[in-house]
Amino acid sequence: QVQLVESGGGLVQPGGSLRLSCAASGSIFEINAMRWYRQAPGKQRELVATIGRGGSTNYEDSVKGRFAISRGNAENTVYLQMTSLKPEDTAVYYCHADIRSTRSLIYDVYWGQGTQVTVSS
Repeated sequence: QVQLVESGGGLVQPGGSLRLSCAASGSIFEINAMRWYRQAPGKQRELVATIGRGGSTNYEDSVKGRFAISRGNAENTVYLQMTSLKPEDTAVYYCHADIRSTRSLIYDVYWGQGTQVTVSS
């Protein structure tokens, strides 16, 4: 079974940095785009960053210049390097990917369980 597992969340002071990781595992045939979403308490879930198979990236305006999404050497990993963190970045961050399993002819959407990022002094 295909699954996504995030790691790297935690408590950090304003201005600090964190690097989130997401690893896909299971019966994977191919991974297309990978993304990071976040949801803060009382707020709607929002798309933070996207990276395509060719390496193209896209960011939500509030994180441009501060966050960087990247793919690992293995296609089953994606990272989110976060710098100059602000209290408003506090949220649960979710990994998202379009994955074709070895038992499917189409891509399916998969979500990680989420990892908490708290930015506070």
